[in-house]
Amino acid sequence: MNEKKEELSGLVSSIMESYEKHEIICNIDSTSRLNRTTIVELIDMIRDILFPGYFEMRNIKSSSVEYHVGELLECVQYRLKKQVIRALQHRIDAETGETQDIENEAEEIVLKFLQKIPMLRDVLATDAQAGYDGDPAAYNTDEIIVSYPGFYAITVYRVAHELHVLGVPLIPRIMTEHAHNRTGIDIHPGATIGKYFFIDHGTGVVIGETTEIGDYVKIYQGVTLGALSTRGGQNLRNKKRHPTLEDNVTVYSGASILGGETRIGEGAVIGSNAFITSSVPSQTRVSIKNPELLFKGRVKMAELGQEGFWKNEKE
Repeated sequence: MNEKKEELSGLVSSIMESYEKHEIICNIDSTSRLNRTTIVELIDMIRDILFPGYFEMRNIKSSSVEYHVGELLECVQYRLKKQVIRALQHRIDAETGETQDIENEAEEIVLKFLQKIPMLRDVLATDAQAGYDGDPAAYNTDEIIVSYPGFYAITVYRVAHELHVLGVPLIPRIMTEHAHNRTGIDIHPGATIGKYFFIDHGTGVVIGETTEIGDYVKIYQGVTLGALSTRGGQNLRNKKRHPTLEDNVTVYSGASILGGETRIGEGAVIGSNAFITSSVPSQTRVSIKNPELLFKGRVKMAELGQEGFWKNEKE
């Protein structure tokens, strides 16, 4: 028994040495630790405010909705402020190491964010309409709101983007990475996206930090709006690395559009699996040639444009 205790004690000492050696992956004695669970709960509460009556456990009546919203706002304000304080402290620790009075700053940020909720509802209403208009399989806009992963990812992005614009570190990225994990759609909170935006199916979509997207844009699963190269690392910070899509652009599944100088003109259509690294003029359709199909095995000759029924195709 004593030997096992000594082994365990030796292991603890070894781990302590590792902590000292690799401080970059330790967060001990920190006042800036964010609570990911709380941030995800805040997403749900904010979504309840944005879309009243869709996600609550109980029915919301018109006679009580004002009280319900006030209660939610008070809770969001209190909990979000605590997380913003920790995020701002993390920023101070990283940049200057100096202590500042950040409580007032956090309170002001949260108030400005909450004041943006009517605007967020305005633009999200256009996104829901875009989803319904763009998908013949949709029964109504309720189906878009409650079930479409693309709409969920867009909602979380729009919330996170407003916090990003207000200068809140870490929290916006935690929000969008939660949506990424849940939907397979990766939208950086720093991207700029216009109204009437629709992501159909969505799995595998990547939208980089400096992407700019206009109004009435529709993209499908597997689309990447990325950088040509990130080998420059931190030297590329704050530089335009991702493409611009103007109004009324459609990008079909599997297409990759890369580079900060790449601009897709208004009304352009990018076909499936296209690889774009240079600008595309307005009203242009881009597609790749269909690959040649090779049939091996027993093939119906009529399908090959010949008479008869079947033949064995030799490799």
